Amino acid sequence: MRSNIFLAAVAALPLLGSAIAAQATDHQTEHVIQAGDLKIADARVRAMLPGQPSGGGYMVIENTGAVDDRLLSLTSPRAGKVEVHSMEMNNDVMVMRPVKGGLTIPAGETVTLEPGGLHVMFMQVEKGFQEGESIPLRLEFENAGTIDLRLVAGPARGETSGTGHSH
Repeated sequence: MRSNIFLAAVAALPLLGSAIAAQATDHQTEHVIQAGDLKIADARVRAMLPGQPSGGGYMVIENTGAVDDRLLSLTSPRAGKVEVHSMEMNNDVMVMRPVKGGLTIPAGETVTLEPGGLHVMFMQVEKGFQEGESIPLRLEFENAGTIDLRLVAGPARGETSGTGHSH
């Protein structure tokens, strides 16, 4: 009896593998949001450590159009304030500043928000993001309009996506 169950399970493995591959493909395409000429992919946040009042968000924004667009504002019910910040080294000190006047997404180009560079800064967060949790974020663009996203929280440290970036 046991050997028959084992043989049936082994025989089902190729079917299970195909189902998992199809599910992974579906899952990947779910993470690309299109609004007007903009495509937003790989949107995610990092989980936050206990007592941490701010957190980082990341994504890739591609403008497939012939006209520049501009990210005017960001809001989330999980944060009192949300901004795009830049990070750069200044005399061996990492300096983070808000991007003033909106973030331009040039026509035909891609802007990547990632650790160590441009990123979304969630501030005045009352309840820290937990790994696996989905965080709502509303983006308002000059041309593409309003886009609502859900950013899944990855680990607090290390990799935050399958892109191979770790900082």
